[in-house]
Amino acid sequence: MGDKKRTHVVPKEDAVFWLDENGRWHNVHGVFQHKKIAAYFHSAIRKDSMGYHLYQEDGEGAAEKVYFRYEDTALFVFDIETTADDDIILVLNTRKKLPLDPSALFVKNDHLYTTHEGDAVKFTDRALIKLADRLELTDTRYSIRIKERDHDIPVRS
Repeated sequence: MGDKKRTHVVPKEDAVFWLDENGRWHNVHGVFQHKKIAAYFHSAIRKDSMGYHLYQEDGEGAAEKVYFRYEDTALFVFDIETTADDDIILVLNTRKKLPLDPSALFVKNDHLYTTHEGDAVKFTDRALIKLADRLELTDTRYSIRIKERDHDIPVRS
């Protein structure tokens, strides 16, 4: 019969969960309380031409894609790692790790974002706390200091 997987697709209108503007999963009962379940959901996020979805396989040749709603973005910087060379590594909610590119940073509605593959990635409060000693905010300017150099962060509307 071939190796083609059967894929069940759930449109976002039928999904019973969603992602809020702070990167927390919700359902009709409120915020997910079980951290391992929330972490699993984050690690299952994928994107295709139809948008963001959770993807899982059952091990028996079937897969499921559940497209979900999100309030701001589906991608978040959950943690920050620093290398011995003072490089900054962004740890996303999907568990993917990216080097920080200061030219990809921007501020929108008083929140810090970066871009990855054309999509906005929002920094969580936890990640911002880890960057606090590198960030500077004045009345007219946002900037970040990396390896003894200041980089301006533009504001977008």
